[in-house]
Amino acid sequence: MDNVTILIIEDTPQESDKLIKVLTENNYSIAGVAKSFKEALDLFYKVKVDIVIIDIFLDGVPDGITFAETINTVPDASKPFVFLTSSTDRKIFERAKLTQPFSFLMKPFNELEVLYAIEMAVEKFYNQNDVFITDEEDTVISSDYLFIKKGKSLKKVLLSDIIYIEVEEKYCNIITEKEKFVILISLTKILKLLDENSFCRTHRNYIVNLDKITEIVPTDNLIVLQGNHHVTLSERYKDLIKKVRTLK
Repeated sequence: MDNVTILIIEDTPQESDKLIKVLTENNYSIAGVAKSFKEALDLFYKVKVDIVIIDIFLDGVPDGITFAETINTVPDASKPFVFLTSSTDRKIFERAKLTQPFSFLMKPFNELEVLYAIEMAVEKFYNQNDVFITDEEDTVISSDYLFIKKGKSLKKVLLSDIIYIEVEEKYCNIITEKEKFVILISLTKILKLLDENSFCRTHRNYIVNLDKITEIVPTDNLIVLQGNHHVTLSERYKDLIKKVRTLK
C-alpha cells in the first residue's frame, strides 16, 4: 500500500509549509512544491502525482488557473486538482470554474477542509461520487489503483499487484504479493469497475487477476495463482479458460 502523492503549487512559503504539515501528518506524500507556473509544469511531468493543490495567484498573476488549463488539454495528463486562494474576485472565480476544479478552498484553510477536498477530488475525478461520506463503501477504483480510505487519509494499492479478490458479503479481501487488504465494496460494484480484460470471476466468491494465473486444472475445479495461491473454478465460469492464452 502506498501513500497518495500530492503536488503543491504555492508561492508563499508560510502557506506551503502549513499544507505540508497537514498533509504529512495525515500520511500523504509530497511530490514537491512549485512556486511558479514553469516549476509547476516541470514537477508535474517529472514526478509521480496523484492530486494537485493549486494556489490561483502566483507572484500576483493567476498562473494557477493557467496551469489547470494546461494539464486539462494534454491527453492522459489530467489529474484531480483543488484550488486554494484568498481572492474574492468574481471574474477570477468564473475563470477558475471553467477548468472544472474538484474543490475550491479559501485561505486561511483548515485541516478538515483540505482533507475532505482531497477525498472529493478523487471521487469526482473517477466518477464515483459519495463513496467516502457513507459507511457503505471505502474504496474508489481507477484504471491503475484502489484508493482506500484509512482514517482521515487515502491509501493506494496498485491493481496490477492484486493476485485475487475473495468476496465475503459486502467486504472484499484483496490479496497482493505482500499484503492483504479488507475493503468495503459490493461484488456487483467491484466487478463493474475492474477491467474485464484483466480480472475475471471464477466462482461466486472469487475474482482473479488473469496475469497471475500459473495453472488451471479443470478436472479439479482449481486455479493456481502466483505465490501458490489456490482458488476455486466453478462450472459456471469455466469459459475463463478461453481468456487465458498462455499459462506461465
